[in-house]
Amino acid sequence: MDHRHGSCCGRWVYRSLIRAGHSRSRGVILRAKIAAIEYFLPQAVLSNTELALEFPDWSVEKIESKTGITERHIAAEGECSSDLAFEAARKLFASGVCSPSQIDYILLCTQSPDYWLPTTACLLQHRLNVPQSAGALDFNLGCSGYIYGLGIAQGLIETAQANNVLLITAETYSKFLHRRDKSVSTLFGDAAAATLITGIENAGAFIGPHVLGTDGSGAGNLIVQTGGMRNPRTPESGRLQEDDSGNIRCADNLYMNGAEIFNFALRVVPKTVHTLLERAGKKLDDIDLFVFHQANQFMLDHLRKRLKIPQERFSVAMRHCGNTVSSSIPIALKDSVEKGILHPGNVVMLVGFGVGYSWGATLIRWDPSNRGDAKATDCEIAALKMG
Repeated sequence: MDHRHGSCCGRWVYRSLIRAGHSRSRGVILRAKIAAIEYFLPQAVLSNTELALEFPDWSVEKIESKTGITERHIAAEGECSSDLAFEAARKLFASGVCSPSQIDYILLCTQSPDYWLPTTACLLQHRLNVPQSAGALDFNLGCSGYIYGLGIAQGLIETAQANNVLLITAETYSKFLHRRDKSVSTLFGDAAAATLITGIENAGAFIGPHVLGTDGSGAGNLIVQTGGMRNPRTPESGRLQEDDSGNIRCADNLYMNGAEIFNFALRVVPKTVHTLLERAGKKLDDIDLFVFHQANQFMLDHLRKRLKIPQERFSVAMRHCGNTVSSSIPIALKDSVEKGILHPGNVVMLVGFGVGYSWGATLIRWDPSNRGDAKATDCEIAALKMG
């Protein structure tokens, strides 16, 4: 598997030129489904060997045993979330799944936008040559973002506001981290994923039901304290401090209380899984594959064992990219296809949880479409290569 670029896990046949409004006028009910996923990882790699040199008390083996990660991809200086998002979307279009002209909504999940304003999704609309008739918006969520994005896309399609939604998750968390803070620098990697969600005429559901949750009382346990309107960055906020574990950071950096995040996940995730199963009228054995947010190996192992999920039905895909926040679930879906553990017709449970606190879970019926004749034209691809 090409861990930098991924490989195509789904191709979409553009079965009709029916737009959402026309479908509604004919009384056609559209169902939203995931048609294809592509992802992109930046070129620079931070390995466990490099981290072990930074933290002599943590060997290469110890880092991997604690995190399940051997390397993370790091955005270059001047390389922003929109750049990663552009590359992931460009791969989607180049694959033959669809063309930019067929997208009528862009959803971008990011907590590291290029600017406070304008909206980064608007910049991507222009850069990707998506029609000006398309909607575009950013939404600020972390590890639960992919679940929320699927719900928003489904709502847009099934209320006839859009037919082809480009859901992009993109983060450059590395720009928030201090290299001497091993509690976060050993975990997070930068990435973007592009998911095509399309409407098809079908009586069956491909996405849902959904279970969502929020607890803002945990906000301080995973936070960048400065840089917003509440606490602007100042010379004082940039003053480095060392905590009791020897981690060095300042108020401008990402802070994570790992113990509290772990306790939150163990408290919320099992309950969310059981609630979703009950809402869907299913049992644990009815789920072919479980794809959780790829937080770290230690946490995933505890959750899997507590829920009594067989290891062969539980996706783990962070070894070569780290915790990629909102992109971890789509990357894991593609990885599962590559490993041969995800097949058309499978019922998959997706669970995201983290910063906020925010969490969400949904079921999908995996039905990637085949390559069609609606691929981006050579001119469109050439324009995208120019960026």
